[in-house]
Amino acid sequence: MTESNALDPEDRKIVTLARSARARNGVPEGAAVRDETGRTYVAGSVELASLRLSALRTAVAMAVASGATSLEAAAVVSDAESVADEDRAAVADLGGAQTPVLLAGPDGVVRFTVSAG
Repeated sequence: MTESNALDPEDRKIVTLARSARARNGVPEGAAVRDETGRTYVAGSVELASLRLSALRTAVAMAVASGATSLEAAAVVSDAESVADEDRAAVADLGGAQTPVLLAGPDGVVRFTVSAG
């Protein structure tokens, strides 16, 4: 577990944004990513009959669609015990293998941080 107060303020911000997206949209997970310029992209999971995307892959897609060329960090708020390989791969595609991915519970407490690659 990572003490949320020990997080860098910018990392705390993306955890808070991810948590807010999850709560506001009533979805199983929320995510936020920060690009190379400090801009953030926030998303919830998408579950339609013809389209299913995790919150993190949706946030990465939003960053790409907005012109981001790299990522500094990503955060997921979920009940899950781990970050799916496909989600980490999407972060690595844009940010590189060393991009940190924070996983927090619904309470906003970061459980752990893993690298995208």
